[in-house]
Amino acid sequence: MAAHKGRRLRKGAATTAAAALAVAALSASQAPGATGAPAPLQTSAGHSTPVPEVSADGNATGNSPYYTDLPPLKSPLPSPSSTIGTPVSRGEGEAGIPATVLDAYQKAEAELRAAKPGCNLPWQLLAAIGKVESGQARGGRVTADGTTISPIIGPQLDGNGFALIKDTDHGAYDGNSSYDQAIGPMQFIPSTWAWAGRDGNGDGKADPNNVYDAALAAGHYLCRNGWDLSTERDLHRAILSYNNSTDYLDLVLSWVDYYRKGTHSVPDGSGGVPRHRSDDDLPRTSMPATPRAAEPKPSKPAKPSKPANPPKSSPGTPGSPSPEPTPPSGKPTPSDTVDHLVSPDLDGTELTATAGDAFERRIGARAVTKDGKSVAKVRVRFTISGDTDATFTGGERVATIATDAKGVALAPQLLAGEKAGTFEVTSVVVGHKAKGVGYTATVTPRPADKLVRTSDTALTCAPGGEFAGQVQVKATYKGAPAAKVGATATLIKSAADPSANIVGPYFKDANGQPVRTLTGLTTDANGVVTLPKLYADLFSGTYLLRVTTPGGGSVTVELKVSAPASASASPSPSASASPSPSPSAGS
Repeated sequence: MAAHKGRRLRKGAATTAAAALAVAALSASQAPGATGAPAPLQTSAGHSTPVPEVSADGNATGNSPYYTDLPPLKSPLPSPSSTIGTPVSRGEGEAGIPATVLDAYQKAEAELRAAKPGCNLPWQLLAAIGKVESGQARGGRVTADGTTISPIIGPQLDGNGFALIKDTDHGAYDGNSSYDQAIGPMQFIPSTWAWAGRDGNGDGKADPNNVYDAALAAGHYLCRNGWDLSTERDLHRAILSYNNSTDYLDLVLSWVDYYRKGTHSVPDGSGGVPRHRSDDDLPRTSMPATPRAAEPKPSKPAKPSKPANPPKSSPGTPGSPSPEPTPPSGKPTPSDTVDHLVSPDLDGTELTATAGDAFERRIGARAVTKDGKSVAKVRVRFTISGDTDATFTGGERVATIATDAKGVALAPQLLAGEKAGTFEVTSVVVGHKAKGVGYTATVTPRPADKLVRTSDTALTCAPGGEFAGQVQVKATYKGAPAAKVGATATLIKSAADPSANIVGPYFKDANGQPVRTLTGLTTDANGVVTLPKLYADLFSGTYLLRVTTPGGGSVTVELKVSAPASASASPSPSASASPSPSPSAGS
């Protein structure tokens, strides 16, 4: 391994130097960027700032091998047409991106622009990573829906020249039940895809072998942690989190610059495939051709009459029934020694926050051995599940953190969304079947302790007519405007009976039908909510509308339905002869 490390360092220095020369040459030789392109990314092979630290949640590819071909020095010629589906052949061959693959990158950029506008993700970054990871899905060998014609699977990550990542998906994606392998056009390892995967083509599933799904997943992955990719520091952090190598960083940046100068679509399957890889000087390990749908159930073995001596299988052989292999060094990894996770300090502590606020307590997990000793340098994955919009800081529902010297991993701060209710947060050891620890968290609705009408104008209407004004109320909490507070409006039977009336004024639903209870109302930034129009049926009388909010806010509004003085009396819903029934009429 030491000799290999030396080779990689020498090779890295050469590659970095080459990348620097390439970027300089591109800057000198290329014409200005295409009209309408966003401002150029701040890229520099020489790094004007120190290489930033990598996020604690690992990386997308497990530092798998990648293609090392540099962009051509000659400037690409921009296409006269940028319309997807109208491929053109002008310009440098490397500037052409297969039509479906290019469409996937641009659709991912558009979705991220709406979902995470502060990220400023350019599709050229996805194209650069797609080029380096898979040669744009092997030159665009994809079906019409974006699925690769054959799986793209990297070498097994068995520690022999690569990272050591034992099997986490039971071979479902990579066909390898011993070690993980990077999969798909964006080369996610299964353990990362398990939480980062997205459905980019709307077919209801997240498939790492589909370029739309993989591109959207890569976009979300690069936009986590609140990163702004228009800044050099966050851009570098995001790329290094994809593959933790300065060689990789420089290479991706050079392709971003190249694609920013001009690109065009080419027919699917006609793109070029790079020739050089970062593992060219290493022996290749076995690469399963197709993933299995699921781990097969072993049949019951017959009792052997004497100990069997089966031949040894290669470490990457799919379907091997042998137990989880030991690392090449013979020493167990820190994860191997973990027996279970425990809560470091939250036993019996309630996790509660108001909608829109941050939870005060941090969720954590401590990795321990069977005898209770803490284990450091273990990756713990925290996952939010349930019907909630709560997230960790950065907008993600999954975070992977390494344990510290005391064996403790603290998840990022938990942020309550706008949706009230309970949800779960679980923690597990990445790639290891140790018992995890879970938490239940509760989000309470935003409160308002006072409601008042914004106007004192009387609300009156003739039978069968429409009230001229709309009811508007303002909510406050401890004297301050209460924004984003949910409210309920009900036409009640009487001041003493808050159940919904069956006669009198009403709202209309989407189909024009009468409704006398409205939920889902929300106050605006000033704490104000305006109710929909009110209508009257044929019964005269004085009725009550009550608006309530969580936190105790309540206001009751009087509504009068009466015929003009010259008109005959309206029918009454009660046996009483009174032309103006009390608010409890119809109760």
